[in-house]
Amino acid sequence: MTLTQEHQVILFKPQGSIDLDGGTALSEQMARINPQPQQLWVIDLSAVDFMDSSGLVPLVQGLKAVRESGCRLVLCNVQAPVRLILELTHLDSVFEIFSSYEDIFSSVKV
Repeated sequence: MTLTQEHQVILFKPQGSIDLDGGTALSEQMARINPQPQQLWVIDLSAVDFMDSSGLVPLVQGLKAVRESGCRLVLCNVQAPVRLILELTHLDSVFEIFSSYEDIFSSVKV
């Protein structure tokens, strides 16, 4: 998993599967960052080819944590199998989802 922090953007880039193990790793990475007002947390899912229900937990927990701190959390590069899980759980209407990392900055003021 890659983590990048620049200015007010925190980028998480999990890889492989976000199942129980992958979800735990993502939760741990997110817990290490103390959300600050006006930060933008980006979860780039381009390298994630599978997600199950236990993988949704860190996404929802992360969203809750950043909102409580005055931040934003967005998803980008969501692959078809992961998008299907988000759609089936109706979380696609809860998260801001962008087609690419670049698309975030063409529509979001950081």
